[in-house]
Amino acid sequence: MRKFEVVSPYEPSGDQGQAIEKLSEGFLRGDRFQTLKGVTGSGKTFTMAKIIEKVQRPTLIISHNKTLSAQLYREFKQFFPNNAVEYFVSYYDYYQPEAYVAARDLYIEKDCDINKEIDQLRLKATYSLMERRDVIVVATVSCIYGLGMPDVYKGMRVHVENGQTLDTKKFADQLISLQYSRNDDVLERGNFRIKGDVIEVFPPYMETDEAYRIELDWDEVVKICRFDVMNRNVTGELDETVFYPAKHFVVPRDTLISACDRIQKEMEERVEEFQREGKIIEADRLKTRTTYDIEMLKEMGTCPGIENYSGPISGRSRGEPPATLLHYFPDDFLCLIDEAHVTVPQIGAMYEGDRSRKQNLINFGFRLPSAFDNRPLKKAEFDAKMNQIIYVTATPRPEEVKQSTQVVEQIIRPTGLLDPIVEVRPSEGQMEDIYKEVKDRIEKNERSLILTLTKKMAEDLTDYLTELKLKVKYIHSEIDTFERVEILKSLRTGEIDVLIGINLLREGIDLPEVSFIALLDADKIGFLRSETSLIQIIGRAARNAEGRVVMYADHMSPAMEAAIKETKHRREVQEAYNKEHGITPTTVKKAISDILEHQKEEAQDTAAIDLEVLKKGANLFKASDRKKLIKRLTEEMSACAERMEYEQAAALRDQIRDIENTYGK
Repeated sequence: MRKFEVVSPYEPSGDQGQAIEKLSEGFLRGDRFQTLKGVTGSGKTFTMAKIIEKVQRPTLIISHNKTLSAQLYREFKQFFPNNAVEYFVSYYDYYQPEAYVAARDLYIEKDCDINKEIDQLRLKATYSLMERRDVIVVATVSCIYGLGMPDVYKGMRVHVENGQTLDTKKFADQLISLQYSRNDDVLERGNFRIKGDVIEVFPPYMETDEAYRIELDWDEVVKICRFDVMNRNVTGELDETVFYPAKHFVVPRDTLISACDRIQKEMEERVEEFQREGKIIEADRLKTRTTYDIEMLKEMGTCPGIENYSGPISGRSRGEPPATLLHYFPDDFLCLIDEAHVTVPQIGAMYEGDRSRKQNLINFGFRLPSAFDNRPLKKAEFDAKMNQIIYVTATPRPEEVKQSTQVVEQIIRPTGLLDPIVEVRPSEGQMEDIYKEVKDRIEKNERSLILTLTKKMAEDLTDYLTELKLKVKYIHSEIDTFERVEILKSLRTGEIDVLIGINLLREGIDLPEVSFIALLDADKIGFLRSETSLIQIIGRAARNAEGRVVMYADHMSPAMEAAIKETKHRREVQEAYNKEHGITPTTVKKAISDILEHQKEEAQDTAAIDLEVLKKGANLFKASDRKKLIKRLTEEMSACAERMEYEQAAALRDQIRDIENTYGK
């Protein structure tokens, strides 16, 4: 096995080294659950990479959305250029699930748009897991949804080697059973072609545009090579090769026929049950739909909504968990859950949401009860399948802390910067106090953030401070997407001195100019003033050596107490470390243009990766393909905006304009 090797000019610094050692030792001695509690800016991603290098195990990294997964994928690709780093997220660009609204007697048919390029990345992930151990898969919670059975997927692969006797017709039938398509004119991913004694196969899971060529002398394989599909140049000669299925959901013909018998039996039992209950419409509906699906399965090998029959097809017992990406990993793998305080609850919520939607479909005769078995894993099933987990977060939930054998802190920043000083001041007279604090920051050429609880309060406070001749603007969900980008830039450049908002966690990232945060109604109970939110907000002021957070409240809430205690603890540890090592914390002195350019480049890099994946499947000279691509990019841009990732949204906007200017609308 090729070993995991981190390629980086940096070595562990601060308390990264002890975190790497403790967590690696815990993993190697068999600890099932551990937590890395790392503050923002402490280099948690680098620590994760060094842990993987230390333990040398196949690794699954789970994040809670596609954008964060893409960023992690890019970073780990850079850390591990000599190993297999894969990307596994949902392949739907658009997804409308099947549903039935009983109150309106409205049936909504499933509608979706599958991104073929992301599907290829998913196939490549499972292919790598089958072929090697030095694999890192960066995934979203899509990894807990049903996937093809790994034993069937592996068992159906086709092996070819030099000197082997190969029947061309039989080989073609085998490839077709693996969901490859024959096209003797154009060789595309998932296709194969046969011309005389030459067979060319282009597996969909290849990372580059390379396919395989098999040359025969009569029926004997005399040469196997890999070649570039674009220029036809041979890139390597092989003694043998293996072809895996072109899709995850593949089953042998005899298994499918047996499954049809099980589906038929279940249908008859369910129809009889409906008839006993006097539900004639439901019984007729179920019989008609299911009979049609069975005929399609027998004749075509597939049918619309085949995933709803995954239980009978796989031969699972009722209620048995489906095969997922987790089942493709060897038993000794490592799982790192990034932003665990968000990702873990998301994993737990998937099952109930899926079941509630299907309940109506089953009750009203649209689906068989076995449709329940096409589902994501329950939280308990997920935990049972996990080998060993390391939770990674700045604010672990009590559940993760209780579960972990050790919680390892990583709170030293390589820059030496400290967590900010936190004060609590009375709400009475808060406006005058905020005005004074902001004026002090303006004199030092520093910026301020003010967090309110409502949009109305943000707008009113902006008007009030503007009347006092301060340069101030507000941000909330009703502000146009790209106007938000300009507002953030104006804060960085000093065109405005104060930014007011409701939840500025995303916007506040990497703002070393911000030295003061005012938190209004800090004692109110709710998500925006929970312990986790307060700690995250306080961290926004940790980019500046003079960082200070003032909470305005009438009394001390439990969340405030916990957040202040945690921040004080972190600051004490950081101060002791700086004193011991002679470090004087200083604000990062970077030109505003450099900060903006760095963020712009990062956003453009992510957008470029997404664009290249989309472009591979589109002919930009063809109007229909071009419009579809622009539509997909526009949807992605809107999604980024909704997640408050404005720099990336702006980069996608620029990409759309480039396509329109170069190729037309």
